[in-house]
Amino acid sequence: MHDRPHGLSDAERLNRLRLIRSDNVGPRTFASLLRHFGDAATALERLPDLARRGGASGSGRICSEADAAAELAACGKFGIDLVAPGEAHYPSRLATIDDAPPLLGVRGACDALMRPMIAIVGSRNASGAGLKFAGQLARDLGDAGFVVISGLARGIDQAAHRASVTSGTVAVLAGGHDRIYPPEHEDLLAALLDQGAALSEMPLGRVPRARDFPRRNRLISGASLGVVIVEAAHRSGSLITVRMAAEQGREVFAVPGSPINPRAAGTNDLIKQGATPVTEAADIINAVAPIMERPIMLGVREDDEPLDFATDPSDRARIVSLLGPSPISLDDLIRMAGVPPAVVRAVLLELELAGKLERHGGGLVSMI
Repeated sequence: MHDRPHGLSDAERLNRLRLIRSDNVGPRTFASLLRHFGDAATALERLPDLARRGGASGSGRICSEADAAAELAACGKFGIDLVAPGEAHYPSRLATIDDAPPLLGVRGACDALMRPMIAIVGSRNASGAGLKFAGQLARDLGDAGFVVISGLARGIDQAAHRASVTSGTVAVLAGGHDRIYPPEHEDLLAALLDQGAALSEMPLGRVPRARDFPRRNRLISGASLGVVIVEAAHRSGSLITVRMAAEQGREVFAVPGSPINPRAAGTNDLIKQGATPVTEAADIINAVAPIMERPIMLGVREDDEPLDFATDPSDRARIVSLLGPSPISLDDLIRMAGVPPAVVRAVLLELELAGKLERHGGGLVSMI
């Protein structure tokens, strides 16, 4: 385990919340800013200047002290703690991913967040057999001491949660803690908070939008040792979770199905691509046992690389000219621009703060 730093000061927690709630600051940008400037207060002071250098016309909204204080107070009333990576109740594996949330809203029996987790996901319109199998798997994993983590969606997710309510299950929400989707799972969420927990990186009041679900999925896979897909058709949304799990170096498990069952097409494909087939919980437990014995390492992340804001205008122009609507990898950009990596990273950060750059998975960037 990596050492847990002492808890943040109240002032630093407030400033970190202001920073992540400001326009154009995502988890990766947040990490770069914090590492470069040392604390959130300094980063907040520099935001307008960096966005201007990136070509922002107006000033992007910076979350005010009052708004952040109001959010913290509302979280307190709701029983939500906002925790940073390395603090108690921040899942240790989640802290190691590239785009870990700088502050995670957690509530419930939060000790469950410190136990080993296995994700179970799958089709929203699952078959009766699929729902039954997901429940059996979740029960058996719970009996073996694992916490089942999923996305509270209809179908496989809810079957996995319901079967592990007493052993401990974690629901990852796509919206704020007070905007449960689908609404008919509010009772399930209330029940699972006794022995389990709910987590979200979104502010209270945030109604989940389509693009929030893939963001949520990276948390489901990131917090877990491995992801089990029970049923998935060819173009199933749960395959996004699998892609993220693979990018994060997590184990991928798939439940095989009949080749003539369309609901098994996605899972059978995953097995052909190298996912571990699962017919019982022991298949998962045996595969993750060696991983659990290894210490959790914070890898060197791309954000650990330095930034150099002393940019020559011609260097900046060359970097910008290489960017367009088609995603390009950071490595290609550095090579083609012939500019030091620290300069390229700084220019990309400025463009992002100006609202002009989009980051994709796998280190790809494009202009908006």
